[in-house]
This record gives sequence, structure tokens and C-alpha cells, in this order.
Amino acid sequence: MDSLRKEEIYTIDDIYALPDGKRAELIDGRIYYMAPPNTKHQRLLNFIITEINMHIRKNNGECEVFPAPFAVFLNEDEINYVEPDISVICDRDKITDKGCYGAPDWVIEIVSPGNKPMDYFTKLFKYRTAGVREYWIVDPAKEMVTVYGFEKETMEQYSFGEDVPAGIYEGFAIKVQ
Repeated sequence: MDSLRKEEIYTIDDIYALPDGKRAELIDGRIYYMAPPNTKHQRLLNFIITEINMHIRKNNGECEVFPAPFAVFLNEDEINYVEPDISVICDRDKITDKGCYGAPDWVIEIVSPGNKPMDYFTKLFKYRTAGVREYWIVDPAKEMVTVYGFEKETMEQYSFGEDVPAGIYEGFAIKVQ
């Protein structure tokens, strides 16, 4: 008789026990290892973060912007831990010395060749069900930005060079290029 092999469920303790320099995320008890980002990825990250920070400062905003690596304990449980490329958090009560407990308001992921399914499927579902208000997938290979507005249940796509409106900020857009 064949017995089904039970899949091991990992916890946040397993993430913290990884060797120095190893980065991974934990989704529903499954570990996903992360490759180091390339230069194009980091340039996009830096540009987008700068644009958001300038908007927040100019408008005396309450939100804070955190680049990866920044711990997000998405469901406030022991089996979900992510490090979004960019997390925008408006409820400061969610922020501790360890990271963010609960869903950020706005998450931006910059797609790397090896993580497309994670960003387009796994994280899309996870972020939506956890309460993230807005999720952007910036895809350098396609030169596209896909914007999910979970509150209004919208999905829109923009080409690099077009103004991409931020749903959580009225009248604010970023021209990703």
C-alpha cells in the first residue's frame, strides 16, 4: 500500500535559522528561496521608492516606505513571512522593530526571471486575501506594470513610460521607465 508523503510545514523560526546571506520567503508553511536582485531590478526599486517618498514628504503623508529586505508577517501567523520589494504602510501600529505585522497598504514587486510565478500567482492571491489594498507587479522584461486595486477589484496594465496612477494616493502617478 502506497502511503502519501506528508509535506513538511516550515515556520518563521526556520526562516530565522537560515545561514547568513540566505534569503527566503514563507508562504503557507512552504519556503521559497530568493536569488539576489540584478542591477536593473535595483535601479527600478530605487527610482520607485524615491518617487513615493518624495510624494509622501511633499504632502506630509503618514505612510512609510520600506524596501526589501523588510519582514512582513502577512497573516500574523507562524507560516507566512514575505519580503516585498517595496512595502508602503500607513498604519504605524503595524510597524515594529522586527517588521510589519499584518498587510501593508501597497506592495510593489519587481519581477526577476526566476520568480515570475511567485509574483503573478502565489503572491497575488496571498496579498489579496491578507488585506493589501494595492499590488503592483513591475515586469522589466515585458516593460509593463500590472496594477491590482483590491478594494475596487480592478486590474490595469501600463507600459513603461506611461503614468501609472497610485490608487492609495489621489492624483499621484509614477512614470516607470
